[in-house]
Parts: sequence; C-alpha cells; structure tokens
Amino acid sequence: MMTNLFSTFDPATSINYSTNWMSTFLIFFLMPLCYWTLPNRPMIMFSNMSKKLHKEFKLLLGEKSEGMTLLTVSLFMFILINNFMGLMPYIFTSSSHLVFSLTLALPLWLSMMIYGWTQNTNFMFAHLVPNGTPSILMPFMVLIETISNIIRPGSLAVRLTANMIAGHLLMSLLGNKSINISNIMLGAIIMIQIMLMMFEAAVAIIQAYVFSVLTTLYSSEVIH
Repeated sequence: MMTNLFSTFDPATSINYSTNWMSTFLIFFLMPLCYWTLPNRPMIMFSNMSKKLHKEFKLLLGEKSEGMTLLTVSLFMFILINNFMGLMPYIFTSSSHLVFSLTLALPLWLSMMIYGWTQNTNFMFAHLVPNGTPSILMPFMVLIETISNIIRPGSLAVRLTANMIAGHLLMSLLGNKSINISNIMLGAIIMIQIMLMMFEAAVAIIQAYVFSVLTTLYSSEVIH
C-alpha cells in the first residue's frame, strides 16, 4: 500500500534514464510568449504579476538592489508554474522533491554568503550579534545566528517539498479509497477532491510566494 502510495513521486521511469524531470521545463515549450505578435491574455497576466512583484520586492531590497528583483520574480514564476504543472494529470511533480528545491535554494544561499563575507565582512560579523544583546549572551547569540544561517537553504527546500507532497498524498489516499465505496459516498469524495484541488492551487501560489519572499529577505540582509 505504501509503495503504491509513494510511487507517484518516483522520478525514475526506466533503468537508464528518467524523462519525468522533463516536465520541469515543459512550460518553455508550451508558452513561447516572445513569439506572440500581439499581447495575449497570459502575457498580460504574467506582465501585471511581474510588475506587482517587482514593486513589492523592491521595497524589501531597497533602491540599490533593483536588479535582484529580476532574479526573485523569475524564481517565483518558475516555482509557480512547476507547482501548477504538478496538479495536472499524468505530469510529474518536480517541486515535490528535495532535488528540485535544494537545487534552487542551496546555490542562492551559497552565493549570498560568499558575496556577504567577501564584500561586507564587518556587516556580516555585526549581524551575528543583534543590537542590545547583553555581553554574557553574545557567544550564545553568535552560535544561534550561525546555526540559523546554515539551516536556511534546508528550511526553504523542506518547506516547499513538504507542502507540495502533503496535498498530493491526501488526494492519492482519497482516490484509492473511492474504488470500493457506494455511489452516495463517491459523490461526497468527489466534492472533497474538488475542494482539495482548489486548496492545492492556493498552496501552489503561496509556496512560490513564500520561497521568493524569504529569498529576498535573506538577500536584503547580505546586500547592505
């Protein structure tokens, strides 16, 4: 039972190679927006969303780091599209794997740490001890801040993966239970599935937003 339940998250489709991960880049083949002569509805929607996110991330980063908003907005769009692609039938959910989320979180965190410690060394040392910390607590605060800094990419990756995999598991459980039940209960389970699908769509948007906002906040602490 557990093997069948988690088989939907198995990335391997054959012994030699896996084509499931191609779904991560499937959107680039389905939506070539740059080839449209006139603006269409998806292009207008993505353009308005990008402008709104740019303004919000610009407030978090400040005037000196406007170029960073391009990275965070692109990150939001990439995660959002992959989350929604996973809700479609027969499409592999790449964002429900730590390989996908860690590949996004770890290089971003590592590049920010390298930049911060090489360009703003004094600020990075000062950031380890918050203002107003008593002298006796300073060694403990340095230890706590260092640990919290190190676990940031892991927390970003696990948060995205866990939230995406939880809803898929719940829908898989309800789908398996709906095989041997009466017609009356089947209608109730279908309604629950529809509500879960709407909830998963909201989770897909929220998790992409949380990932990009936390990345923006982490980078605002380094870029000073």
